[in-house]
Amino acid sequence: MTLPTSFRAFRIHNDDAGYRSGIEAIALDDLNPGEVVVKTAYSSVNFKDALAGTGKGKILRRFPLVGGIDVAGHVVASTDPAFREGDAVLVTGSGLSETRDGGYGEYARLQAKWVVALPAGLSLRESMVLGTAGFTAALALLRMTENRQTPELGPLAVTGATGGVGSLAVAIFRKAGYEVHAVSGKPEHADYLKSLGASEVLGRDALSTTAPLASARFGGGLDNVGGPMLAALLAQTAPYGNVASAGLAASPELSATVMPFIIRGVSLLGVASAGTARDIRDEVWQRLSSAWKPAGLDAICTRETGLDGLPAVFETMLAGGSLGRTVVRL
Repeated sequence: MTLPTSFRAFRIHNDDAGYRSGIEAIALDDLNPGEVVVKTAYSSVNFKDALAGTGKGKILRRFPLVGGIDVAGHVVASTDPAFREGDAVLVTGSGLSETRDGGYGEYARLQAKWVVALPAGLSLRESMVLGTAGFTAALALLRMTENRQTPELGPLAVTGATGGVGSLAVAIFRKAGYEVHAVSGKPEHADYLKSLGASEVLGRDALSTTAPLASARFGGGLDNVGGPMLAALLAQTAPYGNVASAGLAASPELSATVMPFIIRGVSLLGVASAGTARDIRDEVWQRLSSAWKPAGLDAICTRETGLDGLPAVFETMLAGGSLGRTVVRL
């Protein structure tokens, strides 16, 4: 295939002219080196993308970079024998839009060690409805199950349930056989959360206790919020349950005691999706394409945009107005 002399990309700068981002015409040689060149079909919008694209969070470690921590498309050139022209592939995290050019461009040049062949059972679009958000939710569940989490311990709570990670966690956990209680400050979206598989939709006051221990209400859960809500979830988790921490939408702080850990044997598990080891990454995607694939991916994708619509999506997300997932169509 003849490669383009230039193409459109959403690029982020921080220099003497200030922090800024927008669509530019760039060349392949402007991208970081990599063994695999992909013609992008889809990307997605995550909270980190909104922070990076607006400069409201210190995400990028070098400038300029093409934004977008997720990318899916077809290989158009490869010097690595594992990938051939026409292969459908995806990459999530792995330094994209942090130390390397990301997925918000019509083409991406990627390191082969992070490129995942699209699993059977997923389309390119479905892989980006999942994206880093779905990967994070599934990685959290994998970590919990490896630490002996079972449905018999009780329902799993999901905080920040209307966001991308939260919505997909509700659907993935339910598909894996767990009862799910969605915790959200948006009661108007209760029907949406129940359609994804939540058996109960709880207000934020369900996790408002400041007691170091409270009645065990949950078998464990996934927290996307941080701060007092995470502390309250730990205090209400059943003996030997697991709480996975994957976000800080409310606060990066955690003011808690060791009581849940030393009296009930509760485990607090960190979920860092960006640098996940390759063997674990492959296992998570295999599960997402089969046993843990949510039934309602179309419902979870509540918005689709092109590159031009990214700034508006970023602002909505940072203002707390996002629902489900936004896919970027290239």
